[in-house]
Amino acid sequence: MPKMKSKSAAKKRFDLTGTGKLKRKHAYKRHILTKKSTKRKRNLTYSAIVDKADAKNVKEMLA
Repeated sequence: MPKMKSKSAAKKRFDLTGTGKLKRKHAYKRHILTKKSTKRKRNLTYSAIVDKADAKNVKEMLA
């Protein structure tokens, strides 16, 4: 039986931390930025951790 392939889209979007958590980027920072406040745009810059409810599915995509 062949090896399972990981999802290419997930490989590009998620990173594993040293403790096994999943890092992700924030959405809503691509376009229409003029109406968003500077504070809001700045806070979207930093990475976030994938929620526990979604982590299992994301890990399966990366496996």
